[in-house]
Amino acid sequence: MQPMAGQDLLHTQPRPMHWLATATAISAVVAAASFIQPPDATATSARDATGRHPATAPDPGKVTFPVDCGPNRLDVVKKASGDLDGDGTAETVAVVRCHSGMGSPPSGVYVLAQPSERRAAPRIVATLLAPAQQRSVQTLTIKDGAISGAVLGYSTRDVPRCCPDVRKSLKWQWKGGKFVQSELPASVSTRRV
Repeated sequence: MQPMAGQDLLHTQPRPMHWLATATAISAVVAAASFIQPPDATATSARDATGRHPATAPDPGKVTFPVDCGPNRLDVVKKASGDLDGDGTAETVAVVRCHSGMGSPPSGVYVLAQPSERRAAPRIVATLLAPAQQRSVQTLTIKDGAISGAVLGYSTRDVPRCCPDVRKSLKWQWKGGKFVQSELPASVSTRRV
């Protein structure tokens, strides 16, 4: 077999130094490209219908929920954000429950709003489902300003707390200055799990 022409040249035998030089050159080109912008380029952010910059949705990690978990921690297991009352700002719906290694601990569902002062912690403005109701939230969504969720529960006190046997589809919507709960008819939404 005859060697290819140029095989003995230094540049045809890459060494670590060659790779380092190539990587440095590519990095320099990418960095330079990030500084070159068209003359009319400006940074912008979305504005709401009133022309204001919309506030970020409240962070459930900054809220103290009214749930006593004893020695266990409180977990935020689901969250969804959207404008629920039509005021142009986003609210957050948080599903919380006490941490448990097994079973189905009851959930609490809370609506959070961001106070007008930006540095203040979000506040709870509504309790949609209290842990005392002994329900577990399986799903949570916000669509068109309405909150929907599949909720698991128990048909009697005799059902073990590990094994919910009733499922309901609930919906909450802002009407008349408060959240109104509705559910699908029992023949459609409640079934043995």
